[in-house]
Amino acid sequence: MKQYVIDELRPDDYPRLQEHFDRKFGAAQLGGIYWIRLDDDLLNETQAEHSKCRPYYFAIELTPDQLACELLVRTRNTFRCACIGYANQGQREWLIRLIDRIFSKLEIKT
Repeated sequence: MKQYVIDELRPDDYPRLQEHFDRKFGAAQLGGIYWIRLDDDLLNETQAEHSKCRPYYFAIELTPDQLACELLVRTRNTFRCACIGYANQGQREWLIRLIDRIFSKLEIKT
């Protein structure tokens, strides 16, 4: 699985990230998994055509020592579809910039 990982979080980083993610993205699902919705203007051609599969998400796992961002764009409506796939360059850059902004806002050093 392709991921963007920030490891070696400090002990006081985790609760701040958790609180922010709970507020912004909703409470974590099993095992610290958060679902970050991808902006519709970033969808690739296939994703844009599959209106029944929308919305699309990145899965993020927050643990006390790391943040792992799965680079698979997926839907929560179906498990198998041609619209589910690894993020393209624009989608990856959007996710990384989002995480960088969160870390900057919370004054967390990486």
